[in-house]
Amino acid sequence: MSGVEIGLWSLAGILGLIWLGMHVSIALALTSFLGIWALRDNPQYASRMLSLATRESISSYLFGVVPLFVLMGLVVSRADIGRDTFDVANRALGRLKGGLGMATVGANAIFAAITGISIASAAVFTKVAVPEMMRIGHTARFATGVVAGSSVLGMLIPPSLLLILYGIIAEQSVGYLFVAGIGPGLVLTLAYIVGIALMVRFWPSFTGVPRPAPPQASEGSLARDTLSKLAPIALLIALVLGGIYGGVFTPTEAGAIGALGAILIAMAKRRLGLRTLWQVTLETGHITASICFLIIAATMYSRFLSLSGLPVAVTEWATGLDLGPLGFVLVYCLILIVLGTILDSSSILLITLPLVLPIAQALQLDLIWFGIVTVLAVEIGLLTPPLGLSVFVIKGSLDDPSVTLGDVFRGALPFAAIMVLVLLLIVLVPSIATGLL
Repeated sequence: MSGVEIGLWSLAGILGLIWLGMHVSIALALTSFLGIWALRDNPQYASRMLSLATRESISSYLFGVVPLFVLMGLVVSRADIGRDTFDVANRALGRLKGGLGMATVGANAIFAAITGISIASAAVFTKVAVPEMMRIGHTARFATGVVAGSSVLGMLIPPSLLLILYGIIAEQSVGYLFVAGIGPGLVLTLAYIVGIALMVRFWPSFTGVPRPAPPQASEGSLARDTLSKLAPIALLIALVLGGIYGGVFTPTEAGAIGALGAILIAMAKRRLGLRTLWQVTLETGHITASICFLIIAATMYSRFLSLSGLPVAVTEWATGLDLGPLGFVLVYCLILIVLGTILDSSSILLITLPLVLPIAQALQLDLIWFGIVTVLAVEIGLLTPPLGLSVFVIKGSLDDPSVTLGDVFRGALPFAAIMVLVLLLIVLVPSIATGLL
């Protein structure tokens, strides 16, 4: 077989192994080893190549950002800062028609700016927001759909682990990617809020008919309580994002400052003891090890593909179709959305980027904007069956057994449709992502 044929068979092999239940990093590493062996007919050469990839892939100082942002996100989640954020947003929007859903979206957007983990957002707000929305008369489908849709903001609004992963694979500035994520994140947040207002007004069979919000306590006590809950959140966002955008910190240094700030805030609120801190540290180690293994495997796979010649062949084929930059991006987004129905976000990035980045460069696309489009398209898969990861997390976090997995998927579909519209807008108006750069 030719190198290109071996490369194509490797894609089929990876997808097959993942569908059979093998961890994606092991599938990538195993396929890369066997592929290089087949290309060079030398298992020792394959071993040396993969050993070199392992040594070089995560030796950069930049990789320190991964455990630091993971630690910050986990501490924020354990310290109930998500509940505080929801309380503040609910007081601002709760009296509007559909205001509790809007408050959930707003709180998730703020929570995303201090965690960067979609799954954490989904788990936290399932416990906090879904019971409240159902209590005032919203349907279970709508309540879970709001949480599912807004949870993906954690991977778009910086800091985002998926943007970090893209930056590492595409060799682009993580700081620039963070800046580029602000505009699309705010646009998606606003689109969700407008969508909720329209659904509550014109689709009551889906949303339910919420009862008016109960009267609040005195204005003075509300102001004090709101300030006590909002000040730590604002401080943490200013430390992390303000430091990065102001040029004071590198993303890695901002991660360290943010992790330390989250720990100090949680301890000051008496929500984080030494035992919990130790558990969070262990969990951070487990997640970081998993992410680093994924990056190592992706580096192995990229080197194998380079040897096979498949990226060059695919680039020549794609440019020969004469789709143009817009046509290529639209087809690429469609492929990502379809892959999102069967694979998780990290797996999609690791499999597709080594193939499509050469095409994007040949078409002279802005790789920062291309990264935002990629992450948004991939995140749509978190809401679509059969493998909508956020949907499964929400179902697992629910205390109400009467809400089925199908209910959550059906509730998430309108928000997936809103994401598709925002994706098309960012594709057609790239300055939404690149305007702040």
